[in-house]
Amino acid sequence: MKANIVFLDSQTLGECDLSVFEGLGNFTHYPVTSPNEVIKRAKDAQIVLTNKVVLDSQILENLPNLKLICIVATGMNNVDLECASAKGIAVKNVAGYSTNAVAQHTLMLALSFLGNLPYYERYCKNGEWVKSQTFTHIKDPLLELDCLQWGIIGLGSIGERVAGLASAFGAKVSYFSTSGKNSNTTYPQKNLEELLSTSDVISIHAPLNTATKNLLNSENLKLLKKRAILLNMGRGGIVNEEDIAKELESRELYFGADVLENEPMKPNHPLLNPKIAHKILLTPHIAWAYDKARVRLIDGVVANIKSFGI
Repeated sequence: MKANIVFLDSQTLGECDLSVFEGLGNFTHYPVTSPNEVIKRAKDAQIVLTNKVVLDSQILENLPNLKLICIVATGMNNVDLECASAKGIAVKNVAGYSTNAVAQHTLMLALSFLGNLPYYERYCKNGEWVKSQTFTHIKDPLLELDCLQWGIIGLGSIGERVAGLASAFGAKVSYFSTSGKNSNTTYPQKNLEELLSTSDVISIHAPLNTATKNLLNSENLKLLKKRAILLNMGRGGIVNEEDIAKELESRELYFGADVLENEPMKPNHPLLNPKIAHKILLTPHIAWAYDKARVRLIDGVVANIKSFGI
């Protein structure tokens, strides 16, 4: 007898071919699922796929047929793992699929800031270049990455990939270990205060936990160098968003992020302040979603289902 497989939030993958799941069981998918729809939609399922839909203890207690939860992502904080374990429900995620994609996205944001790309693109498209008396227009520094200090917060697989890419451009890489357990000797390790005060570019690739919640805040953001670039590519909540917005308004800094504490972005968010718009690059949690990464992600979920063997 084929297993019933339900994907609760398939829209989070964008336009992807999900037909591979049809050969694994009776497959149903919903673009989005609200909290009050989860039990109704998943009550007959042996396998549930979720990217960000929350499966808490109250929901799990009402899914008697559930045997396997496949998280269509790496992070597992949307599932009550303790309750799942107690009920004998296996939970599997997919690790490592987005390393290259997130690293590439990180470099894209950094290089955009270093080359002042948003300004120059607007300058040309707004027709200002048409009015120029010379062949060129140079405003504000255009910075080469070569010999700049690049600090990494969280030197896991993504952080290491970013370190390699930054080093290829000639950047001098160092890192801060949020757990205190990383003993990587390829790059010098610094404490947080030293890394913040000495780095020209800082990229965050750490998980959100009790050690990293509000890790960067009003107290230590003041340590950032003039014209420093801060990129949050880890999880929203690691950088206090109200504090970084105030810091951006008070002096010359740049902030890029693919993640926010609350997603989707809330109305009247402090980072939507028009006074600091030229200092900010935001993307809507897409660094993981490059073409090959999504293929690897789906392949990983398929492998998890097959290995479980319902």
